[in-house]
Amino acid sequence: MSATPEMPYFIKPSQHLGAEDKKAAYEQALQGIYANLEGETDPVLKMATINCLLKTYLPYYYWAGFYLKSGEQRLSVGPYQGTLGCLHIDYSKGVCGKAAREEKTQIVKDTHALAQGSEHIACDPNSRSEIVVPVFNPKGELIAVFDVDSTLEGSFDEIDQHCLEQLLTRVFTEQE
Repeated sequence: MSATPEMPYFIKPSQHLGAEDKKAAYEQALQGIYANLEGETDPVLKMATINCLLKTYLPYYYWAGFYLKSGEQRLSVGPYQGTLGCLHIDYSKGVCGKAAREEKTQIVKDTHALAQGSEHIACDPNSRSEIVVPVFNPKGELIAVFDVDSTLEGSFDEIDQHCLEQLLTRVFTEQE
């Protein structure tokens, strides 16, 4: 089954936010996430809650989800919200693979400008920009990457990077 360029009926197109609105939306989302996850230890429940609340509060989030480390050099789709995600991603391919390989956040302003199949994997042709943040456990080991796509070019910036890195560190790395 391959993706088509037609927007699915159940998905809203992305909407950009200005810097101040973006900060306010993250603040609301993070408050909700921290309140709901207080005392929670199950990583899958944490991931599902993060996806739901971030996608609810941030209108430029088209697809949000986790790819879990699966073996030495492979990621497998985990909890997500949006259209069908790629089932497996090798570390040698795409933005998610690069984030896992380098263990560094990746921000892509225009995914269509990347070499398809190697630099970017087009699971959904409606995705135009992307941020991928590595997720670590308390021992500092990579356990997943958090991937967010937008239908608009240039949706992600340093605000997203800072907020997401802070969130994922607090939820998955810091001991309670």
